[in-house]
Amino acid sequence: MKVLIIIPAHNEEKFIDGCLLSLTNQTKQADKILIVNDNSTDDTESIIDQYTAKYNYIQKLNTTSGQEHLPGSKVVQAFNKGLATVNTDAYDVICKFDADLIFPNNYLEAICNGFATNHKAGLVSGYIYEENNNGNWVLNHPMNMKHVRGALKAYSNECFKKIGGLKDSMGWDTVDELLTKYHGYQQ
Repeated sequence: MKVLIIIPAHNEEKFIDGCLLSLTNQTKQADKILIVNDNSTDDTESIIDQYTAKYNYIQKLNTTSGQEHLPGSKVVQAFNKGLATVNTDAYDVICKFDADLIFPNNYLEAICNGFATNHKAGLVSGYIYEENNNGNWVLNHPMNMKHVRGALKAYSNECFKKIGGLKDSMGWDTVDELLTKYHGYQQ
C-alpha cells in the first residue's frame, strides 16, 4: 500500500523532530510525508528542512491559514492546502497526523494491515498515550474507544473521496467518522 502523510505544523519546534524521527524509523515507510508549515515563528521550519534535506520523500509547504478561530479549523485549512498539491490517486492510504506525536516503529505497518485485512475499513487509527508527571504513560482523554482522534487519522483513499475529505468546520473529526459510517465503511 502506498501511504501519504500530511502533517499540519504551527510552532512545533519542541515536538516535530521526535515526530519525524519516529516516522523515518518505521518498518513500513510512507511514500510521501508533506509537512505544511503554517506560519511558524519558532524553529519548526529549520527542523523540517533538516529532514527534507536528508529524505527525498519528505517535503515542506509553507502557508498561512485564515484568522478565524474554530477548534481544528486552522489544522484542517493547512491539511487541505497540502492535500491540494498532491495527486491523491497515487496513494492507497491518506493520513492526517499532528506534529506532536511520536509513533511506534510498526505504526504504519499496523495501519496498512488494518486496511488489508478489513476491506470495509475506511478509517483506521490507534490510541494516544501521554507521559504524566510521574513518568507513566497513560491514555490521553479516555473516551469511547471507537472514536478516532483527530490527531492521528488514516483513511482509505476510496473512503476519503466518498466523505469529501476533511471539512473546515468545528467538529470535523466527528463529521468524518459519521460520514465514514454513512457511506458503509468501518473504523
